[in-house]
This record gives sequence, structure tokens and C-alpha cells, in this order.
Amino acid sequence: MMKKYIFLVCTTIFLLTMGGCSKDFLDKDPLDRLTADQYWKSKADFDMALTAIYGQLQNSIFSYGSPNWDVLTDNGYGQHNYNGSQGIVRGEIFPSSGGYIIDIYNACYSGIARANIFLEKLSAYEGGELDESNRARYAGEVRFIRAYYYYMLYACYGAVPIITEPLTLENQVQPKASAAEVLTQTLADLDAAISSLGSDLYAGGGGHAVKTSAQALKLRVLMYAAYDENGVPNQEMLTQASTLAKEIMAAGYTLAPAFESIFRDATQEGNPEIIFSIKFLAPDNATPMDQWYGDWAVVSPLPNIFNAFEAGDIRRDLTIFDKEVNFDGVIHRPSNNLPTGYGLKKFLTPGLIPYGYSTQSQQDWVMLRYAEVLLLFAEAENELSGPSDAVRTAVNALRERAKLQPIAAGLSKEGMREAIRQERRVELAFEGFRYFDLKRWRIAPEVLNNVKDGILTYVFEERFYQWPLPQTEIDKSQGILEQNSDY
Repeated sequence: MMKKYIFLVCTTIFLLTMGGCSKDFLDKDPLDRLTADQYWKSKADFDMALTAIYGQLQNSIFSYGSPNWDVLTDNGYGQHNYNGSQGIVRGEIFPSSGGYIIDIYNACYSGIARANIFLEKLSAYEGGELDESNRARYAGEVRFIRAYYYYMLYACYGAVPIITEPLTLENQVQPKASAAEVLTQTLADLDAAISSLGSDLYAGGGGHAVKTSAQALKLRVLMYAAYDENGVPNQEMLTQASTLAKEIMAAGYTLAPAFESIFRDATQEGNPEIIFSIKFLAPDNATPMDQWYGDWAVVSPLPNIFNAFEAGDIRRDLTIFDKEVNFDGVIHRPSNNLPTGYGLKKFLTPGLIPYGYSTQSQQDWVMLRYAEVLLLFAEAENELSGPSDAVRTAVNALRERAKLQPIAAGLSKEGMREAIRQERRVELAFEGFRYFDLKRWRIAPEVLNNVKDGILTYVFEERFYQWPLPQTEIDKSQGILEQNSDY
């Protein structure tokens, strides 16, 4: 399984990032490592390179650090200012801000560069170890991952350069493409992945992306892009999203009976709800997840999200802890202060208490799961046709697992819209969705500028729907890369 082999090999990373070499008499093959000419010769080489490409997703901003996205919202506060979160909350968003503003850009293009090298080498490979089926699957997996990076760039910046082949000294500076073109590239990669990946459920794919992984990501992308600048959804994109969601819903995924099982290492392998996850394995690829959230209180939920859960909703106490972590009487008291009185419990491992510097966390980061598919289906269908039986059934499946009564009957389309958004907020709390939901629904100013229980004063301006490109990239481009408007 992928989890067994997820460690990164330094040679592979080197070969996925190195450029071409001159061919003069001074060039010598190093004796302590493979050169590009010696690599990409066998199926094993491509397997190792593919593992390194998956490994790039282990970057904390894409995986176990995703809960930190929620400290940009009405859900939480980040006392340690990871990725410059406090400045973003206060509206201090500039081309030179650093933090997320530069981290997302650099991490995405680093991943895209690896993907482009892999795809070029795969296309040029003439050996006999890869048949057409293998070639198609490898290309599909890599284009799925590349699509994720382009989606993140699209969601954060809008218009950015589109790069689909390895860069050289001659073409390393690229102009921006429009946001619409970036979206088109994202969807093209996902369509290619959907057409070439296998129909096995993710649980049977050995940790590799499968067709439904690409479909679920495409569904997320479509629903992000569906809303215009006034928050009005595009009917054609909603229809595409609804049709796609129905295909995924017919594939065989189900909600895991126990909500917490999705996030705990011992119950993630074979989980019927997980559609794609970023794999970790101690000790070689452990994370500080339990230390960050269970001991350091990197993410502090605000009282308003604690109170957003309905009475009796079991998800509240599985998501948030009040003053101390308690798993069936086994208690851990964080070494850091809890600025809001609350901490994040959702991703913690009971068996690793007490959490500290030596804690090695290996729970996978679940990037795509069936609950999100149900919520996006309900959202799309309600916007298209109102609160139908299919919409209520999808939402009630989540409520039933949470030990709640079915959603109230007789809701209007507008009432159901609010109910779905509320259900989405509590079901997916601290999985990194809230900031992007507020943006796509175009309600970020009205929500964030009215937070009453925050540690910081929130400021969200209209121009923040698209971040500035990092000033370092503008400076390096010699006038070719243009800054986003309003910056």
C-alpha cells in the first residue's frame, strides 16, 4: 500500500527538480547519485518518482496544517500566527505579506514542476516495462495532483501563470493567464484523470488516487467556481456538479458509521467514507498533528463555532475540547494556553496521550470524503430545484449519524440554503473549507467583519477575494508577471 512506501527518497526529489545540464567536457556523472540520464529507465524509477509527487502533498498547508485555514474565519484563532494568519485576519494583505500569500504560491508551483517533469519523462519513455494501461494510470494520478495545485492557485489568486511543461532558462518567466483559463486547465487535468483512472473505490486502490478521487475534486472545483461576484450560482455549472455528484453517490461509498473513525489512524484504512487521503507513517513520515492541536493549541475554536452545534449533536464534543482533552477518562491538559477556552479535538489520537515533542502522529489527512459529496450535491440540487426529497435525504444522512432529528420539513429554498450551509460548517469544521466557502458564496465581508467573539479584529475587504501575487515573483519576472488589480 502507498502508506508503506510514502517516505521520500532524496535522489528522487533531486531528479524531479533538476534542470538540464550542459554537455561540455567538464560534465561528469557524480559517483554518489543518479543523474537524469541514468534515471527514468524502469518502472521502478517511475514508481519512486510518483511516490515523491504524492509526498509533495504532505506539505503542512495541504495536509495536517489545514485546520489552520479555519483561523482565518469565524471558526477559530491562531495564537502562534502560523503562515501569517493574524495579519490576514486583520486585513494586512499585501504583495510583501509573506505567510500564506507566498507559501501557497511557492508550494503549488513546486508541486506543478515535479508533475510536469514526470509527465514529460513518461511521454518520452520508450522502455518495455510500462504498457499503455500503466502509462494512462500514472498520467492520471499526476494530473489529478496537478489539478489540485491549480485549484488552490485559482481559489487564492485567480489569474496566475499556467505551466504544463518543464521550464528552462529561456522560458522560466511566464505571464499570467486569466482566472477562467486557470479554471479550464484545472478541469482539463481532472477530466483526463477521470478518463484514465480505475473504477475501484479508494479503499481498494492501495493509497493511489482513483477515478472517484478525481470526480470528487472536480465536484469541489465546480462548486467553488459556480458562484459569480454577486454570489449568484451558474445554473449550467450546478447541473454539471449535480450530475457528477450522483455518479459518485452511485459508486459505492457510504458514510462511516462512527464520525470519529474518519480521522483516526486505526480506522482509516478501508474506511468507506474516504475518497482520497494524504498518507503518513511513523517514524519516517510522522507529523506533529497531536502536538500542534492537542498540546500547543495551534488552533483555538471560537465560542461561536462551539455554540453553532445543535443540542445533542455528537460532532461537537468529537470536534472541540473544553479546557482539556478527554478520551474515556484518559486526560491531557495542553501545555499552552487556550486563548478561547477551547481546543481542537477532531484529529487527535487517543492512544498517543500525553502529547509532546516526542509524539509521532501518523493519522492520514483526509482530503476528500463522502460527506462533502453529499453536502455539495444537496447544495447544487437545492439551488437548481429547491428543497426536494433528494436534498433532504442527503442532509439527513449526516444528521442521523450525528444523532440529530431530520431537518425541519417545509423549508423554503432560502431556508434550506441556510440549513445546508450550517450543516456544512459543523460537519466539515476545521478541515480547511470555511475560508473558501465564505469566499465562493461571496459572504466573507458580512460574516467576518461581524465576528463578535474573536481575539483579533477582523477586516475583510472586497479585494481580498483574490490575494496579491507575491512581490518576490513580480520582482523576478522583469515586468512580465503583472500584479493582481487593487494591489
